[in-house]
Amino acid sequence: MIRKAEQTDIDAILNMTKACAKAMIAKGIYQWNENYPTKNAFLNDLKRNELYVLLDSDKIIGSIVVSTLMDEEYIPIKWLTKNENNVYIHRLAIHPEYQAKGFAQKLMSFAETFAIENNYSSIRLDTFSKNKRNQKFYELRGYKRLGDIYFPKQSEFPFYCYELVL
Repeated sequence: MIRKAEQTDIDAILNMTKACAKAMIAKGIYQWNENYPTKNAFLNDLKRNELYVLLDSDKIIGSIVVSTLMDEEYIPIKWLTKNENNVYIHRLAIHPEYQAKGFAQKLMSFAETFAIENNYSSIRLDTFSKNKRNQKFYELRGYKRLGDIYFPKQSEFPFYCYELVL
């Protein structure tokens, strides 16, 4: 079941994303660390009503942010659609114990359906250049790679921006 996150979910979400960060670091993927994602980021997502959780037997096993807010890092990218009426995917996470079982697909399908039903023109996101699995995941869903952005507190390596025109 996917539902909007609640204040009481924040600690479980943080524990899950810390487990994700640990699993990625163990694979040599330095995408998430002590600087990201933060409790403040999730609290802001919650305030904007843009944070969703995926439950399995009442346990939070995944989360996703479906936002209408364009981060300033995205401004230089030459997007396929105008910078209006877009949604942005952030902080997609599935607890490592539940990965490779279709749960990330379920969250992305939820986000894409939400965007289509609300008449958005595209979905935009970024993923770490060293996370080949994520790149393949989005490309197989039809997302087009457009350009690079940098988050110095996370990595010296770029993050690739993607867009799916709806």
